Amino acid sequence: METTVTLAFLGTGSMNGAILQGIVRDGTVAGAVRATTRTEATAAALAGGIVQARSVESDPQANRWAVTGADVVVLGVKPAGITDLLADIRDALSPTTLIISVAAGVTLDTMQSVVTNPVIRAMPNTPALVGLGVTGLAAGAGVSAADTAIARRVFETVGWVLELPESQIDALSTISGSGPAYVFHAIEQWTVAAQNMGFARDDARNLVERTFIGASALLAESDAEPAELRRRVTSPKGTTERAIAVLDQAQLDEVFTAAARAALARAAEIAAENSAR
Repeated sequence: METTVTLAFLGTGSMNGAILQGIVRDGTVAGAVRATTRTEATAAALAGGIVQARSVESDPQANRWAVTGADVVVLGVKPAGITDLLADIRDALSPTTLIISVAAGVTLDTMQSVVTNPVIRAMPNTPALVGLGVTGLAAGAGVSAADTAIARRVFETVGWVLELPESQIDALSTISGSGPAYVFHAIEQWTVAAQNMGFARDDARNLVERTFIGASALLAESDAEPAELRRRVTSPKGTTERAIAVLDQAQLDEVFTAAARAALARAAEIAAENSAR
């Protein structure tokens, strides 16, 4: 049986809140959890079972309270607040406490300029809210195999985990981090197409959304590659073949690559802005 750890969640917005729920739901990772929130009402709603919670609204020392004695600290505040938060808590940390940040654009070097603890960057995406997330993990210098293993356990409670070098974390963000937005955008556009074909708005939504959900479930259950599943729908000289030809003419491979590169360029800009603070 794996050893449980004491976890501290600093900030419990949608992403950190999802991870916290995954930890509680899993029941094997943490023996105790301390969480800090902005408001007292949110803290009261979180507290219960293995979770203790305090708000910075009622206790300015709440973050320092949370990290005292913690094995792992998960930072869930906005990127611009990460360095100030680390400066506030650093003398309350044990030297071996693992720091995990889910803040986009805050580099390992930026964090390690403030604390000497082992640091990992995590990049989860929003499907973590329903336990189907994708998370990239990039470890800093001094992170042990045991540190990485516990980070994996934390994020596997809300989905699939990929370990990678920090040089690839922004690229991962352009694919899986921003990826749900690309899917939602495609659903929006197909819904408009359905309405233009004469379907009422609610019927158009159901036609498109349930098709995406069903196709994703079929892919998840199948051993076949997406290309093979597409071929199975695409009868020679049929309607789908004609539609796919139009999509191919639009050179979607180049469009998707250009979109990912645009996101990657912005990620580099954000990292530069945060490191200059």
